[in-house]
Amino acid sequence: MIGGRTMAAHGSAGRMLGTGERPHPLDPLSPQEFGDVREILEAEGVATDGTRVAYLGLEEPPKQAVLNGDEAPRRARALLIDAGTGAAEDVIVSIGERRVDERRPIDPVTGGQVPMLTGDHALVRRVLREDEGWAKALAARGITDHDTVYLAALSAGNFGLPDEPGRRLARVLAHRQPTPESLPWAYPIDGLVAFVDLIAAEVLEIIDTGPQPVPAESGDYHLPEVAGPPRTTQRPIEITQPEGPSFQIDGPLVTWEKWSLRLGYDMREGLVLHQIGFDDQGRTRPVVYRASVAEMIVPYADPGPIRFWQTYFDTGEYQLGRLANALELGCDCLGDITYFDVTVAGDDGSPVVLPNAICMHEEDYGVLWKHTDPANGSRETRRQRRLVISFFVTVGNYDYGFYWYLYLDGTIELEVKATGIVFTGAYDERVAPYASQVAPGLAAPYHQHLFGARLDMMVDGLENAVEEVDAVPVPMGEGNPYGNAFGRAATRLRTEHEARRDADPARNRVWHVVNPSVPNRLGEPVGYALYPEAGPALMADPGSPIASRAGFAAHHLWVTRHDHAERYPAGDLPNQHPGGAGLPAYAAAGRDIDGQDIVLWHTFGLTHFPRVEDWPIMPVDTCGFTLKPAGFFDRNPTLDVPPSTSACCGGGEACHCH
Repeated sequence: MIGGRTMAAHGSAGRMLGTGERPHPLDPLSPQEFGDVREILEAEGVATDGTRVAYLGLEEPPKQAVLNGDEAPRRARALLIDAGTGAAEDVIVSIGERRVDERRPIDPVTGGQVPMLTGDHALVRRVLREDEGWAKALAARGITDHDTVYLAALSAGNFGLPDEPGRRLARVLAHRQPTPESLPWAYPIDGLVAFVDLIAAEVLEIIDTGPQPVPAESGDYHLPEVAGPPRTTQRPIEITQPEGPSFQIDGPLVTWEKWSLRLGYDMREGLVLHQIGFDDQGRTRPVVYRASVAEMIVPYADPGPIRFWQTYFDTGEYQLGRLANALELGCDCLGDITYFDVTVAGDDGSPVVLPNAICMHEEDYGVLWKHTDPANGSRETRRQRRLVISFFVTVGNYDYGFYWYLYLDGTIELEVKATGIVFTGAYDERVAPYASQVAPGLAAPYHQHLFGARLDMMVDGLENAVEEVDAVPVPMGEGNPYGNAFGRAATRLRTEHEARRDADPARNRVWHVVNPSVPNRLGEPVGYALYPEAGPALMADPGSPIASRAGFAAHHLWVTRHDHAERYPAGDLPNQHPGGAGLPAYAAAGRDIDGQDIVLWHTFGLTHFPRVEDWPIMPVDTCGFTLKPAGFFDRNPTLDVPPSTSACCGGGEACHCH
């Protein structure tokens, strides 16, 4: 239970993200509840010694039940697989009643596979170490010591290849790792890939296009001989809050300035924000019921026989939430920090506590508003600050930070930070059109990082609608004789069919989520505007297998009618799914979304043509989106922000910024 805060000066451990003084249906599962679910599954005969738990998390009660304050039993959802047979099922467990409520078998051909398991990596290494064909391929490259070869179980995708339907697969690429301390990514063993059946524990196929030179230059950026001597020019930056931060915590409930929200955590999605609201004249006005990054895909551009399949659903296949880093004071988070520990499930279903997985703090963000008036000589300045709630994950070679920001003026922002090490191969003439050479003989294929945010909106209530707002030029002519006029066009999106939309920076396109039944003081519907990223959506051909599996990434915006079962942009089980699931299926009904309970799905991200400067480790690149009030308030909601009174003038003396 969280009853206080962690002081940055002391570097204390995080507090468990659990139930507060007022238990709530959306509180995340506790470690005890994770253990209870495993016991129930065993007692009911659902789980045996061979059962592996691919996912375990809170089965959230229906939205309307939560809003009504109805009593809701604590339930959990588990995705299970038999390690011996591959049989999988989707199970709902009633924790309080200690019973299994639902069991649904998963068809691996039509329904996809459960996510990758932690143990799959060790399985792949054991299978390939014992395989004669793999040993022969390595020997042809002069490699006989298998301990110097780094392997990883990589998600296989679905390409309709012979003998693959129904099998649970991993595809495996190799890198040299000269010593256990070495980073392997500088030494790709290219021209070689293995397809491994994870249930039969055997190699299904090895594709070998012939040995290619392994680059010789080290990528060990942590060593002085690569990085060079450290700089001696930096002086300390210290951030202090002598009276502590301004937020209050009761279990997952956080209040800060005029904001309130509930923290959630899921081993698939990671950080989830529930019931985000803003206090306006003594009333908490809801804005977003639930916000998360519900999917992420990283498709690569190399079409060759070794790497054509590289299309990773990092959320649905690898589960970002279980890959969270333990954040470190002064490194990942700076200032007066509160950390939260979270719980996920191991392959055996037992609770695994991830320490310091969530970092929360507030920070100064420059000028909020300012004016020096020539008419009366007045000078007024107010400073902006924001609440930062973040977590960082490592998915193999890449690292991603997810930062949710809440601002004093009602703005909500998500920033994703991508860093880590680019995936590598050998650079030659064949790969040149689809990859960058980042070091001599070392290729980094072109790729995308596309994120699917799920925003269950609730702008001043459940009756919401979406208007697409464009800036439009006005032709010179009658009424515009000098050609200087321009205007705006707002188009109401009335059905799910109409609401598959793309960003358009040339038109300054934004989408307003409005509540037609709640007017502001000017008689206009209150609203929030989604400011999208305007980078490319999915670059793969629309007829490609990956376009079918990642249909959500074809558009920057989808709007659907709220359905409790529709949780993930690419569907429940994207791992080896044949395609068509998720948003294309959700929106196919063409339901009414005008003045309804709706969900916004926003695709955004990075299209990465790696630079030489991205090697041997990539400086942070960022992407994200912003939700800003647009007619939600009757005026600037920060007029009551006081002037700064701290040592803001330099030299340490106190001052007033007005």
